[in-house]
Amino acid sequence: MMLVRTFAAPSVVEGVGVFAAERIKKGTLIWQYQPTFDRLVPEEWLSTGSPVIQEFLKKYAYPAHDEPGMLVIEIDNGRLMNHSEEPNTDFTRISEGYARRDIEEGEELLCDYREFDPEFELLPSLVAEFATRRSSEETGIAAQ
Repeated sequence: MMLVRTFAAPSVVEGVGVFAAERIKKGTLIWQYQPTFDRLVPEEWLSTGSPVIQEFLKKYAYPAHDEPGMLVIEIDNGRLMNHSEEPNTDFTRISEGYARRDIEEGEELLCDYREFDPEFELLPSLVAEFATRRSSEETGIAAQ
């Protein structure tokens, strides 16, 4: 659950991101896992759910460290936080996230997904895929 004011907006990193709606000082607790707020779903849905559910979970869910066999889906803007190799947040405590440095109002909040999901693999960009497909359709060239 996000503990600071945020908003969702277009991101240069990937599609939509989460942005600070206020200045956040270094060391501020910005997110905390709240089992009464964040949604838990069975990990088996990654293979047994409909294709749409599987795609959603691959993009937005991650392992619940205190509940083996379960995935966490954040229901607030936290699920829109994009991955970065140089994040401005620190999620090494897994169930808590802190500002790694001062974050300015309007700045995108970025985290390193590997800090809370050791099996993280960067997914292909759906935004780039759509843009390529749309460009190909507009020029009449079939996407390959």
